[in-house]
Amino acid sequence: MKKTYKVEVDCAACAEKMAEAIKNTEGVKDATLSFMTLKCKVEFEEGADPDAVMQQARKNVKKIEDDMEIFLD
Repeated sequence: MKKTYKVEVDCAACAEKMAEAIKNTEGVKDATLSFMTLKCKVEFEEGADPDAVMQQARKNVKKIEDDMEIFLD
């Protein structure tokens, strides 16, 4: 399953860090983040709960940079 999320990030380097944090979250198969469009496309592993996975991804991102945001609504 793939979903797209709106994100808030201040620079391209931070966007790359954010994408890596999302990719390293359990339940995420792959993730790409575009600084230009401020969108993140996430592919989930088979059987993963996207809502729970993205809650954890948001926590992982906040550990790197507190002002980055993933909009889950």
